[in-house]
Amino acid sequence: MNSPLADRIRPKSLDDVVGQKHLLGEGKPLRRIIESGTVPNLIFYGPSGIGKTTVASIIAKRSGKKLYKMNATTASTADIREMLASTEMIGAENGILLYLDEIQYFNKKQQQTLLESIENGDITLIASTTENPYFYVYNAILSRSTVFEFKTLTPEDIRPAVLRAAEILSEEQGVKIEFENEQAIKTICYGCGGDVRKALNSVELCVLSSEVQGSKITVLNETAVALTQRSAMRYDREGDDHYDIVSAYQKSMRGSDPDAAVHYLGRLLESGDLPSACRRLLVCANEDVGLAYPQIIPIVKAAVDTALAVGLPEARLPLANAVILVAISPKSNSAHDAINAAMEDIAKGNSGPVPRQLQNKHFDGEDAAVKGQHYLYPHVYENHYVEQQYLPDAIKDKVYYEFGDNKTEQGFKEYWKKIKDK
Repeated sequence: MNSPLADRIRPKSLDDVVGQKHLLGEGKPLRRIIESGTVPNLIFYGPSGIGKTTVASIIAKRSGKKLYKMNATTASTADIREMLASTEMIGAENGILLYLDEIQYFNKKQQQTLLESIENGDITLIASTTENPYFYVYNAILSRSTVFEFKTLTPEDIRPAVLRAAEILSEEQGVKIEFENEQAIKTICYGCGGDVRKALNSVELCVLSSEVQGSKITVLNETAVALTQRSAMRYDREGDDHYDIVSAYQKSMRGSDPDAAVHYLGRLLESGDLPSACRRLLVCANEDVGLAYPQIIPIVKAAVDTALAVGLPEARLPLANAVILVAISPKSNSAHDAINAAMEDIAKGNSGPVPRQLQNKHFDGEDAAVKGQHYLYPHVYENHYVEQQYLPDAIKDKVYYEFGDNKTEQGFKEYWKKIKDK
């Protein structure tokens, strides 16, 4: 009774695991592996509280192996050696199944320590991580394991667990536990951010804080709102979620979807990540709107300056204006493509000396074939334009910039065509 509700209610079979049907449904790959009776080395990748530990525990019970749990955030190299020594103990004849949580916190040396025992079969590894294993797990372990991605649970996935939690608590406390209405259940399911552990903890808190009336406890929606953790979104400034959200934020602005853009802006601001919201907004104004509406650049800069000056929560107002403006503005990445193409040439060495007429010197050496700079000053010519070579000789005919198909750039194109054709 002292253990957390999430542990007391932990599923004992694959059919009781909520969500993850893409892995555990009938005929799905991970389920087939588990039911085969032969357990390979596995890496479970996904957010916390979505069933990775539960599935590992079920696999361990079915395998007949001695289960050894270790958390990489606290385990040391000495703990690893102690665990490896236990492979010789009675009770580990079938080998050890090591469930290593948060493997990304093991350094390369610690991960290498496990390799020999993994290779000779003394240890079967099931590792879990909330970060992309292809970035954080040592390649030698990765190559000997199969990676399965666990998905964030939907509110519909979590609902059965919430109702089951109420049943378990009813049995333990000897009173009938019910929810005031459907909204109270939804508040918990939607407020846990796809983390079933948080949902179960919320149920327990709601029950403990609700008044017993006769032989019944009714969990009010008001109570659920007050006690459900503010975690309807997942966010870690150093993790995959950070990059997913800022990517979706910029892509929504680029894709001209103001509703999605302000949604992801809201997620950034709710987490307090004002710098990322401002930085990506500035980038998007320049990269994705650019010359289609060049006036937007100082407008967005002013909005960002205002947001940083007033801070949160008021910063949401100038940023919302700017984000929506970027989303609904015409788009052009012509400048983006031009500078990228130019820098690619430079990196490849496709360049050359600056033409003599553009150099910042006015006297030539004795070896110069042509004396004098011969620079033509455009402002003394009609329409402030005169034709002369600006690019180095080696790439003098190179074209980096192509006019975008928007009204602004097409207007400039027509103007310069008229001037230059003269």
